[in-house]
Amino acid sequence: MSILDRDLNIIAFPGAPNLPVFAAQTLGFFAEADIGVRFETTPSSVYQFEQFGSGGFDIAFTAFDNVVAYREGQGAAQLIGRPDFRAILGATQVELSIIVAPDIDSAEDLRGRSLALDAVGTGFAFVLYDMLARLGLPRDAYDVAPVGATPERWQSVKAGKHAGTITIEPFTSIARAAGFSVLARSTDMLPAYQGGVIAVRRDWAAAHDETVSAFIPAYLRGLAWVTDPANRQAAAAILAERMPEIRPEVLDAVMDSLLSPRSGLTPHGEILREGASVVLDLRSRFGSGAEPLADVDKYLDLRWLDRARPATQLGLA
Repeated sequence: MSILDRDLNIIAFPGAPNLPVFAAQTLGFFAEADIGVRFETTPSSVYQFEQFGSGGFDIAFTAFDNVVAYREGQGAAQLIGRPDFRAILGATQVELSIIVAPDIDSAEDLRGRSLALDAVGTGFAFVLYDMLARLGLPRDAYDVAPVGATPERWQSVKAGKHAGTITIEPFTSIARAAGFSVLARSTDMLPAYQGGVIAVRRDWAAAHDETVSAFIPAYLRGLAWVTDPANRQAAAAILAERMPEIRPEVLDAVMDSLLSPRSGLTPHGEILREGASVVLDLRSRFGSGAEPLADVDKYLDLRWLDRARPATQLGLA
């Protein structure tokens, strides 16, 4: 490790979209960039942003909507001040699926039932509300409960505590293999959706410019390696090792979703502006703010990605 302060503490939601980090760790891309990475998963968005906002973690792999919510003072956690969170990279479009108990055949069957969410007013809750409304079930027809991140939500549905939840891979495929049904998928209903991003506190990132400048090309190397068709089998092996809950029979389905241009990793770490605009539209309709949100750039700081682009385009990073 050099004299530069390049130890990074990263907090992320559990899920297959973390594969570029796993690959960069396994293949030594972070080590070659002289970066030490401590990677931890979060049990909920509230815990993530309490820790992230207080400086317990430097970088968060989170929902773009969470960045928006906490910038607007609408987050579920009460933070000291209002940290200037910014997305510095796109991570994944995310295919969000409504997973329901075996006795549920339609949205109407959820009337009066309870659904598990991470938090009821942040993250992917608004996608669930929108999809159910499109299926004819209004928001006041069912109950919601804050349970936590996808593994906790899935376990609560599996145990019969809730009739359904919203999931990402690998948990969608795990639930289907266990006999649960997919009621709806976001990729069938939304034109685009910037689900996951990589975020920083702007003051921390500005003070650690060299660290962020080293991290992004190393992450992009991991992303490029994972999305190269020639590496699919090896990438799947890394994912299976890091997420042993993925059963062998669903691994291919998880990889298909992760590498899909509609539901998977965001190419080249870009922010998909159409998908980001969908996030703002959903928060404007279902969130607690009085003013509609429309300015995607308010929540971004792409200076480090802009610097990294020439090197990555030339294959040097």
